[in-house]
Amino acid sequence: MTGRAFRTVLEGGSYFEGPRWRDGQWWVSDFYRHTVSRVPAEGGAEIVVLEVENQPSGLGWLPDGSLLVVSMKDHRLLRVSDGEVSTHADLSGVCGGLMNDMVVDATGRAFVGDFGFDLMGGGAPKPASVKRVDPDGTVTVVAEDLLFPNGSVITPDGGTLVVGETWGNRFTAFDLAPDGSLTNRRVWAELGPEPVGGSVEELIGQVVVAPDGCTLDAEGHIWVADGLNSRVLRVAPGGGIVDEIAAPDGMGVFACALGGDDGRTLLLCCAPDFYEHTRAPVREAVLVTTRVAVPHAGLP
Repeated sequence: MTGRAFRTVLEGGSYFEGPRWRDGQWWVSDFYRHTVSRVPAEGGAEIVVLEVENQPSGLGWLPDGSLLVVSMKDHRLLRVSDGEVSTHADLSGVCGGLMNDMVVDATGRAFVGDFGFDLMGGGAPKPASVKRVDPDGTVTVVAEDLLFPNGSVITPDGGTLVVGETWGNRFTAFDLAPDGSLTNRRVWAELGPEPVGGSVEELIGQVVVAPDGCTLDAEGHIWVADGLNSRVLRVAPGGGIVDEIAAPDGMGVFACALGGDDGRTLLLCCAPDFYEHTRAPVREAVLVTTRVAVPHAGLP
């Protein structure tokens, strides 16, 4: 494990997710404060861009600069353009649980996952799908039977989508065709045996790495938050773990992003845990950064 120096960028959150670097600033959702904010690179005061009553998560942008925001509990993808908020797409018919993270490609197609089941309510785990939302708002299910599809990245050539499966101990890759279809499904990184069981408690005991929010670097490795083990990992294709950073102060870490002027600043979204009933009443989440050697590549 590699020890690192951390710099606190923002305190006082409930549960940060969906971090992105854009236009010299960090962007981040806060689930239980229901906010999407911009944060200066050097840290300090946040600027709230949007309040999302039904809980914000994944963030991305259309080619015209419009902001897309996942609204988790009502299964909508919101569009913010010139200060106006509208429904870009309604995905309620194709979600089995809360909508979650997403990645938006260079043409404005959003690839969105969902929980697949009622995690916070104690539901039985079920597979979920990845949905593609085209720039005109058309929704298409493009991949099924994923075990909690979560953080995702697109390679710099735009030709590969890699999806973390939180309950699957793996990353799964697809060829991303010019028409937005996904083919040639394969395991990109195997991090442990596929867990089996009918409850979250059974699965948790078998999860070696729980891929959550992630980011791609210029050597084709993925930095990923391990949502159950208070760390971020740098994962090579195939599943080799080539670096590991423990979250500060024993916190959990649930998403990460590469950014900064040179792409070598790694932002971590940290909180004591991920449960709504423990996170919503308090303001213990923090954003911290550390420096890494290899810069960002691809999307988001």
